[in-house]
Amino acid sequence: MPKIAILSDIHANADALEAVLQCCSAVGVREYISLGDIVGYNAEPGRCIQLLMPLRFRAMVIGNHDDFAIAGDIELSGFNPVAAEAIRWTRAQLNEAEKDFLRRKESAIVSGTGISAVHATLDSPRSWGYIFEPHHAEDHFSYQLTQLCFCGHSHYPVAFVKAGGAMRGEQAISKIPEWQHNTLHPQNDKDFKIADSLSVPYSRSQKYLFNIGSIGQPRNGDPRASFAVIDTDRCMVTRYRIPYDIEAAQQKIIAAGLPEKLALRLENGC
Repeated sequence: MPKIAILSDIHANADALEAVLQCCSAVGVREYISLGDIVGYNAEPGRCIQLLMPLRFRAMVIGNHDDFAIAGDIELSGFNPVAAEAIRWTRAQLNEAEKDFLRRKESAIVSGTGISAVHATLDSPRSWGYIFEPHHAEDHFSYQLTQLCFCGHSHYPVAFVKAGGAMRGEQAISKIPEWQHNTLHPQNDKDFKIADSLSVPYSRSQKYLFNIGSIGQPRNGDPRASFAVIDTDRCMVTRYRIPYDIEAAQQKIIAAGLPEKLALRLENGC
């Protein structure tokens, strides 16, 4: 089966997306899964959609920013003022074809792969909840019918495994610590100009949930674009961290009249 790239939380950052797609081509990716939030926050929603349209997607799900960007004048409940301003701006930028591209279901099972895709959680996908710790993942796993599930939404890479047949008193759900591990141990900003990756094998006898982080607005202290590639033949999931032209993305945010805070947070990865 071809390698599949999993993309999430692009958030209208075309500079980051272009760098990711170049990496996908270099490592032999032929198919894609999108976990949503293609738009919001950054300044090139239309450009990002145009970059994605020609790709072969096995599945696409909608994110909360996508959902509200195509929802007309519906009240932006649950968004902070900066995020709400970006969504209102995004609504004015998208044409009908681009809005149609964003209209997707909230979750999907990818035929023939043993993979589920969701933006937030499978137990209540349109509540847009977050999963950071094992106890947050309990309800999600009760709805996960496939061996693997990929999610985004938090912009923070974290992964969980649910062991089969756990005995009383044993922890059935645990984190996979290496998924979050930073192999560079960066001492300064120059270290983040290096691309790197980390790979995690998975067992066919257990269930897994991988949050792959964000391409367009990371929040884990690493400003590089984060995405994942699954190789089902090798039972391996690899997370890539890719540098891109952050300054160019920042300049576009300012030129568009979007809040300066959105530009500043890109260089900090938070």
